Amino acid sequence: MPQHVIRAGETTSGAVTLEVTPESAGWTHSGLRTVTLAAGESYSLATGEDEVLVLSLGGSADVSVDGKPFELQGRADVWSGPSDVVYAPRESDVTITSSQGGRFALPAARATNRLEPAYLPASDVPVEMRGAGQASRQVNNFGVPGVLEADRIIACEVLTPGGNWSSYPPHKHDEERDGETQLEEIYYFEVAGSPSGTEGVGYQRVYGHEKAEIDILAEVRDGDVVLIPHGWHGPSMAAPGYDLY
Repeated sequence: MPQHVIRAGETTSGAVTLEVTPESAGWTHSGLRTVTLAAGESYSLATGEDEVLVLSLGGSADVSVDGKPFELQGRADVWSGPSDVVYAPRESDVTITSSQGGRFALPAARATNRLEPAYLPASDVPVEMRGAGQASRQVNNFGVPGVLEADRIIACEVLTPGGNWSSYPPHKHDEERDGETQLEEIYYFEVAGSPSGTEGVGYQRVYGHEKAEIDILAEVRDGDVVLIPHGWHGPSMAAPGYDLY
């Protein structure tokens, strides 16, 4: 049975600090890598059947897609506003080089059509406030339809203030019907530290229904991942004093 909660460091190999593939997740389309580069280091990959986004979690990089150069300006960290994004299509060769070092997320999806490499500046990323009160959160829609042209991939960032809930009310994406689309979801977490320097935590709930069983209540920390193949998911809970990404 696939593992639905992946702890930080469990899949580390060299520069790759996290790797989720459709095969390891036990599903069909979705994947995610995170990569950490020291100053001057590079990381290269062949996308194969996947289309891939290159997103800064902290730091900048020069990104080459089939020899076409892009300057990823990036950001200091995930709390510093949205990042620009590079899109790499299936069957392309990608190299990421960071002169100052940095951390990068590479969300991926199995694609049928091969599009052109593309760049989305941070200024074109829609920032949306959802919910109200203790269910309010910020969403950076860098990889959604209408913003980024892609074949299959959908990706966004959700920043939840400490003490708030997001993914609330709970919802699901495991049937094709009016108002619902079947999706495979990967939740990657980072937790902001407190002014005192103590490590923060958050919590993620996933539960099933009569057609699909699943039962997860996970404490999550920096770099942890929860895979959601089906079922109701939410809330994502940020502990008081610790913002949740």
